[in-house]
Amino acid sequence: MKRLAIITTHPIQYNAPWFKLLAARGNICVKVFYTWGEGGVASKFDPGFGKVIDWDIPLLEGYEYAFIKNTSKNPGSHHRKGIVNPSLIEEIQDWNPNALLVFGWNFVSHFNCIRYFHKKIPVIFRGDSTLLRKQNVLKKTIRKYYLRWVYHFIDYALYVGKENKKYFIEHGLKNNQLVYAPHAIDNERFTDKDNHYETAANKWKLELNMNPSSLTVLYAGKLEDIKNPTIIVELAKKMNDHDINFILAGNGPLEKELKNMAVGNNRIKFLDFCNQKTMPVLYRLADVFILSSKSETWGLSVNEAMACGRAVIIRNTCGCAIDLVVNGKNGYIFDSEKMDTVYEHLKNLLMNKTSCEAMGKRSLQMIQPYSFENIATSVESLMEKF
Repeated sequence: MKRLAIITTHPIQYNAPWFKLLAARGNICVKVFYTWGEGGVASKFDPGFGKVIDWDIPLLEGYEYAFIKNTSKNPGSHHRKGIVNPSLIEEIQDWNPNALLVFGWNFVSHFNCIRYFHKKIPVIFRGDSTLLRKQNVLKKTIRKYYLRWVYHFIDYALYVGKENKKYFIEHGLKNNQLVYAPHAIDNERFTDKDNHYETAANKWKLELNMNPSSLTVLYAGKLEDIKNPTIIVELAKKMNDHDINFILAGNGPLEKELKNMAVGNNRIKFLDFCNQKTMPVLYRLADVFILSSKSETWGLSVNEAMACGRAVIIRNTCGCAIDLVVNGKNGYIFDSEKMDTVYEHLKNLLMNKTSCEAMGKRSLQMIQPYSFENIATSVESLMEKF
C-alpha cells in the first residue's frame, strides 16, 4: 500500500477529520508528523480571541501520528523559527513514505523537508494563499520571485479554490501540477437531521430577547481589525428602525470598542467565543451570515454557515467568495470599495424574507461538493501516480 507522510504543525479541526477519513478508507497508508511537538495539542492562548482555546471535538482519533520534538526557543506557528525539528527528516525516512504532503512552507523544518526530499520522493504542498491582499509593488515583485524559487521544489500542489489556483500559477506552478482538493468542513456535523439544532437556536433566541420572526444577521469570529467586525455595529446603527437583529459572536482586541459603539442599540447582541459543538446552533440563530474581512485566504466560516442552510454575504477580499457565492442565488458578494451595498442587500432581504430562506436552501445544496470525501479522493488519485 502506498504511504503518505503528512507534515503539519498541530491538530486542526478542519484537517484532522480528513486525515482520519483517509486512514479509514484504506486506499493509502497515512502518518501525520506534528511539528509543534506535544505542546501543539495543549490548550493555547489565541491572541486573536484574547483567550485560551481548547477545541471540544476529538482531533487525534483514527489515524497514525507522531509529535516531533520542537527545539525552538519560542515554539509556535506564528513565526518561521517557531518550528525547528532536528529529527524530523530522519523520522520521516524511517517511516519510508512514497510521497510527502507538507502544510505551509514558511517554517524552518517544513522548508528543510521540502528541499531535502525534492527529487527523492514526490513533494505535495497544501496552502490556501491568494493574490487578493494588496501589497507594495516593490515588495510584491520581490516576493513573487522568491516564491517562484520556493515552489520550484514542489512537485504538486493541492489547491482549495479559484483564487488559490491563480496564486500557484502566478508563482510558477503549471496546470498539470495542480490538483483540486476543496476547502471543506464536516458538512455532516452541521446537518440538522432531527431539527435538534433549530429547536435549540429558537430557545436561545428567546433567552436573548430576540424576536424569532425578525431578520437576524450574524458575524462569528475574532474581533480584530483585519476581520472588520465594525461593519456589523455600523449596520445595526443604520438599520435601527428596521425589523432586524445583529449578533457579534467572538472575542478579541476590538471587543471593548465595539461594545462602546453599540451602547443604547438593542438591535445588536454580543456573544462570547463559541466552541465547535455549539457552532451548528449559533449559525441557526441567524438568517444571514456576513464575512466582511479586509483579507481572508478562504473563510471556512462561510462553509459552516452554508452547511447550516444560511444565506451568506461575503466581501470580495475573501478567497472563498467566487467559489461559494452566486449573487442573488445563495447570497451576495460585495465590493470592498462599496460597503453601502451590504445595507441595500439587507433591505432587499427584509422586504422578502422567503427569498432569504430560499437562498439558505441553495447554500445547503451548493456546499455539498466541498467535502472531506472529495479531498480524500483527490489525494488518493494523486497517490496512484507514484
